[in-house]
Amino acid sequence: MPSLFSRLLSRGADKQLHEFQQIAQLVNDQEQACVALSDEELQAKTGEFRERYANGETLDDLLPEAFATVREASKRVLGMRHFDVQVIGAIALHKGTIAEMKTGEGKTLVSTLAGYLNAIPAKGVHIVTVNDYLAKRDSQNMGRLYGFLGMSVGLLQNGMQLADKKPSYDADITYGTNSEFGFDYLRDNMVTRADQRVQRGHHFAVVDEVDSILIDEARTPLIISGAGTKSADTYKDFARAVRGLQPEVDFDMDEAKHTIAATDLGLKKIESKLGIDDIYGDMSGQLVNHLQQALKAQYMFHRDQQYVVTEGEVKIVDEFTGRIMEGRRYSEGLHQAIEAKEGVYVREENQTLATITLQNYFRLYDKLSGMTGTAMTEDAEFREIYHLPVQAIPTNRPVQRKDLDDLVYRTVDAKFNAVAQDVIERHKNGQPCLVGTVSIESSEKLSRILDKRGIKHEVLNAKFHEREAQIVAQAGREGAVTIATNMAGRGTDILLGGNPDELYQEYLRELGLNETNASPARLKDLNEQAHYICAKEKEKVIAAGGLCVIGTERHESRRIDNQLRGRSGRQGDPGVTQFYLSLDDDLMRLFGGDRMDRIAQLMEKYEMPDDMPIKAKLVTKAVEGAQRKVEEINFAMRKNVLDYDDVMNTQRQVIYEERNKILDGKDLVSHIHEVTEDTVERCVDQYCSADIDSEDWDRTGLRKWVAELTGRTDLQDISDLQTFDELNDAILDYVETCYKEKSDKLSDDIMQELACQIMLRVIDTRWMSYLQEMDYLKTGIGLRGFGQRDPLVEYKTEAFAAFTELVNTMYEDFLRTILRIELRGMPEQEEQSSLSRATYSGPADVDGDHGAKHFKKQDNPHGQDKPATYRKDENDPYASVGRNDPCPCGSGIKFKNCHGRSAR
Repeated sequence: MPSLFSRLLSRGADKQLHEFQQIAQLVNDQEQACVALSDEELQAKTGEFRERYANGETLDDLLPEAFATVREASKRVLGMRHFDVQVIGAIALHKGTIAEMKTGEGKTLVSTLAGYLNAIPAKGVHIVTVNDYLAKRDSQNMGRLYGFLGMSVGLLQNGMQLADKKPSYDADITYGTNSEFGFDYLRDNMVTRADQRVQRGHHFAVVDEVDSILIDEARTPLIISGAGTKSADTYKDFARAVRGLQPEVDFDMDEAKHTIAATDLGLKKIESKLGIDDIYGDMSGQLVNHLQQALKAQYMFHRDQQYVVTEGEVKIVDEFTGRIMEGRRYSEGLHQAIEAKEGVYVREENQTLATITLQNYFRLYDKLSGMTGTAMTEDAEFREIYHLPVQAIPTNRPVQRKDLDDLVYRTVDAKFNAVAQDVIERHKNGQPCLVGTVSIESSEKLSRILDKRGIKHEVLNAKFHEREAQIVAQAGREGAVTIATNMAGRGTDILLGGNPDELYQEYLRELGLNETNASPARLKDLNEQAHYICAKEKEKVIAAGGLCVIGTERHESRRIDNQLRGRSGRQGDPGVTQFYLSLDDDLMRLFGGDRMDRIAQLMEKYEMPDDMPIKAKLVTKAVEGAQRKVEEINFAMRKNVLDYDDVMNTQRQVIYEERNKILDGKDLVSHIHEVTEDTVERCVDQYCSADIDSEDWDRTGLRKWVAELTGRTDLQDISDLQTFDELNDAILDYVETCYKEKSDKLSDDIMQELACQIMLRVIDTRWMSYLQEMDYLKTGIGLRGFGQRDPLVEYKTEAFAAFTELVNTMYEDFLRTILRIELRGMPEQEEQSSLSRATYSGPADVDGDHGAKHFKKQDNPHGQDKPATYRKDENDPYASVGRNDPCPCGSGIKFKNCHGRSAR
């Protein structure tokens, strides 16, 4: 019996559907007026709508006419008229909901209505697909319709150069995968010039196969990482350079405050050993960080106190318990510095440069919508995470498919033999069969059985999207047998009797013909032949019972099972579905519980033969119960990923907003006085607080800080200043004088450009270090649960403290760099230096801008895809640089001391 809550939701959904049907009737009322228009008049409608929108009409006001215009244009250009249910689906998309439409209902065509209407404001509409093939196919097919109506269409593809992406994003409608959109967003917030950004905001998105993208792939965040700042050679060089320095002569150390800094004399010694002219001349701050960590490792961290070396590894010792903290590493390069000091293997680390979860990326959109054949089972998650309700859209024709009860066998072998026998019998009758498996291993096992029995078949396992789409399109031909993982070929219609267009293309490939080297008469004959064969086969297939879908195992999610079932019975076609299960299936074994044990005992008790299945409601309930358990576990996993990313999401937006202000021309020069005031006041308070007696002030420490900040030692005597305000004013005047002397040497334009570039580098370096720190924190935070403390609360507290420190010290780093930097000529800037050696990882087919291999999906018991990684190998600016040549990054430092061999 349905709960009160589900009944209320259902009643609300029915009311909303009724509203959508009323709006659809208004669209129908406009149809005759559009039919009467000439092509030119129909095409002029786009300009008219944009003008009316600019004059104050809303998109809701324009909807009936705009939808009717697209429907008429589709009839003329594509030969397809939108059904009323497709119009209702498009209204749901426009209203920012998820439209659940069964397979074969034409969701690709539905998106054109909502896409066109929401492109009228000219802010860009993103159509998000599950793979590159579908993005390309849909942009080409639907692009003809948009083009007819005067709207531009852009396409994002793996391997596309960044320069080609800008026009794609500037188009009215942009097709691409979720990973392409997500990584482009992250990259846009790592560039050093405004014209390197490609996206232009997040106005409206239609997510096709929304359950696959926003649910299945949301377990793994998108990550751009790189090892460019983690050169083992550089750590070793710095470890050697800081050895043998004398305390209080070459460096000053405050063990209580845990700070250490090289004196001018010590700095000269270190630079001489490294062959570097000016460590502070590195605008990225990487060399300064290497120096700081090397000094800490050599003089503040001691073997068998803070750490131990066992089996060639540096392991941290817990200062409270004295136990070794397995798997933990110091952040910001300190661990590598200690490894270099001890002469053990220096482990390279992929430092996170930028990261975002798919949930938080898609929540950037002003309006988000989606469409899929299966979303109702995840309605609660869509509402909670994305604030997206799900609206079930009626089918155009009544569903005639028969969903048979599950058959349960004792063993896996008995189950597969039964599946093979069922396939053979249906194949003899000419009925096409699509066999769904949950893993590649299962599909290959069934394939071997069918091979032995002489049944010709195709095997698909979600590796090659374009080829599999062609095969799935023909899975409805007479007697066809197709074995596929449940998600293979998703987004492709299975037509009974076969797809005549695909068959026509097959003929052309076999004969080596194309549109240019064959006569129109020959092409027409082949096309007519393909349509004739498919029409004849369709009659036979319908007589045989339509497409039979066989599931060899229940998936951990009911939604995926429904997706597989939905392949059969499209547009009122006949069809049948049957699931074969065994007690040894992973789902049953791991999550079946007591019910499965009782069923196994009953089968044993009555000595049922292996080839005899059972059908019982007890089994069906046990299976659904197991699926609900796994769905809850998976939801908790996704929610956990999101909870931790939510902590950083606000911080990420603050950092990215500041970067964008700088890129868009924020006047940093006029901002310098305010920044200097805040920095000086905070640091003077650290050494000479107004809350303590002036006799206890650390004036020496303050002088050292000022010298380290400015690179100068000519600060006047401050021993006679007795009040905090006097001291603060004196330090502020001195720092501002240093800045003025520096800026007087340069023009305002150069100073502004220099300030912007330095600030961007400081923000990026700090943010990357912060991300790494958070990675380490997240790795071990779960252990705090053993101390009866909530790990998430602890993470939030520490992340807030770390981010506050980042913001407080960001401008201090900026001042330190700009006051100490010496310009010896403006080197050519390396474009997107932080991206040049980046790797990309995410849930599925991720960005391919950086060459290399395609991602191969791996199966695991929970159906999760391992992250893919792409590496940049071609056009590498570091490929042929000598060790003593200037580094191509433009730092002016010898290559061996700057990026070294890690650049490859």
